[in-house]
Amino acid sequence: MTDRLVGHGCCFVHGRLNSRNFDCFLLADFMTQDCRFNTSILHGKVSRGYAQRELLPPVSQVTSFQYENMEALENVFAHRAPGFAYTRIGNPTIAAFEQKICALEGGAGAICTGSGMAAVSSALLTICRSGDEIIAGSGLYGGTIRLLRNFEKLGIHTVFVPKLNAENVRAVISERTRVVFGELIGNPSLSVMDVPAVAAVAHEHAVPLVVDATTATPYLARPLALGADVVIHSTSKYMNGTGNAIGGMIVDGGKFNWDFSKHGALEEFSQYGKMAFSVRARTEICSNLGGCISPLNAYLSYVGVDTLGLRMERICENAAALAERLDQEKDITVNYLTLPHHPDHEFVERELNGYGGGILTIRVGSRERAFEVINSLRYVKIASNLGDIRTLVIHPASTLYRHNSKEEAEAAGVFEDTIRISVGIENKEDLIEDFLNAIGKSRHEQ
Repeated sequence: MTDRLVGHGCCFVHGRLNSRNFDCFLLADFMTQDCRFNTSILHGKVSRGYAQRELLPPVSQVTSFQYENMEALENVFAHRAPGFAYTRIGNPTIAAFEQKICALEGGAGAICTGSGMAAVSSALLTICRSGDEIIAGSGLYGGTIRLLRNFEKLGIHTVFVPKLNAENVRAVISERTRVVFGELIGNPSLSVMDVPAVAAVAHEHAVPLVVDATTATPYLARPLALGADVVIHSTSKYMNGTGNAIGGMIVDGGKFNWDFSKHGALEEFSQYGKMAFSVRARTEICSNLGGCISPLNAYLSYVGVDTLGLRMERICENAAALAERLDQEKDITVNYLTLPHHPDHEFVERELNGYGGGILTIRVGSRERAFEVINSLRYVKIASNLGDIRTLVIHPASTLYRHNSKEEAEAAGVFEDTIRISVGIENKEDLIEDFLNAIGKSRHEQ
């Protein structure tokens, strides 16, 4: 690996930087978890991305950074010296957030974006160019499906498979395939990717596996350790946790052996070897497309991550309890991973640390009844986000998948009578009572 510094957002390959009041270390220094999850977030190597005099990273709410002389600024732009020049490209507060998530995922480099969709688009465009092909599971979030349809206009074709598993990937992978992409836990299908098996098939063909792990978070699973090459998060969801900041994150495992004759989009960055993806993503794709996060949003999400483990434990406990109780209602169909009849139940222990995540869906028989149930809830909020500390509910067919085809929606587990529930941290007894009352009321109104 080269010792040359790369990027002027404190994304560098070797060395240590002291920049004003911030200590930015080699990202690999953060990767070793020297204590358990919650302790590590607050006191371990995960938290050491800034000067230790502050308990939290200061908010560097500026557009640009001044230098004592032009030579110093030139060196930053020429990638000969680490530093920050312009917040669209890099910022100390954003860098602290990047390093924190990179450490949680066990990555070699991380890049923060303005949204989860910006993270997905930037990651895939870093790898692909016109004429290239993506393999993706059909049960994706509706916005991601529409994005991949948009890529067709750029000459990047996507082959959708019914379920992203080893067998289906092997059946369609070709010489044009440049990346395999899917969600670890489908939103809202709740299908689970067998990451080791899919990664093995992709790697047989010198193709990387990119995993959107938004709905899992590092508390449930670390896809890089399971065999994935790049992990994506919409940090607006569970990472932030309080619904006050949009953001996205790309984490590079730094272990994939890029074949630059095959991945022509990365050929100009071949000197960086296994870090070629990170360097191109930061210095070319993310920088030029301009989908940056604001320092304040990065700070709010950084603070949110401090309670990620506590929130996920409570959320998963609540979701499992709610699913188990609703599953007893004869006129309700419940979809949740810890239920024994879920088709991917085996992955709860194999990949998800024994948890089922914070999302469940229910089918209630009709669109009209779905609306009645939703409108009768007392505590639960009607909103299009997920991963909040508050329980949120939505009718995805009329909102999130409104602009998708019926076939695309149903492949993602979305039907006219489907309700998606993003479970929060309320007392589970109150949530169960609220849903049972709403469901009971809908029966009387039929």
